[in-house]
Amino acid sequence: MNWYIGVLKQYAVFKGRVRRKEYWMFIMFNMLFSTILSQLDKIIGTYHPELGFGTLSVIYGIAVFLPTLSVTVRRLHDYDYVGWWALLGLVPFGVILLLILHAREGTKGDNRFGSDPKRYKNESTMSI
Repeated sequence: MNWYIGVLKQYAVFKGRVRRKEYWMFIMFNMLFSTILSQLDKIIGTYHPELGFGTLSVIYGIAVFLPTLSVTVRRLHDYDYVGWWALLGLVPFGVILLLILHAREGTKGDNRFGSDPKRYKNESTMSI
């Protein structure tokens, strides 16, 4: 849950890098909350079957759009791609390619987008 809140605290931060774990934990909690809100929409009657979504789900989707975009861009930065690659999600099968890219390990050490987000974790475990 700390990973999810951490991304929300950096609501529109597009600079820097983010680890795979932070990205995937945010996506997992995002999907969980979306599913819960969708079911809640159906229970309280705010789901519109002809449109395929509910009021609460739409409000949540709008609220997390910018943090989702920013964590996606920072994930792209981790393996030294520019954030514009996030637009790949708009083309057919582009989302699949983005998911494959996001599963890759980031650049070891510093790159043009910042320092290695794993560096601090590795240094702390080496001193034990």
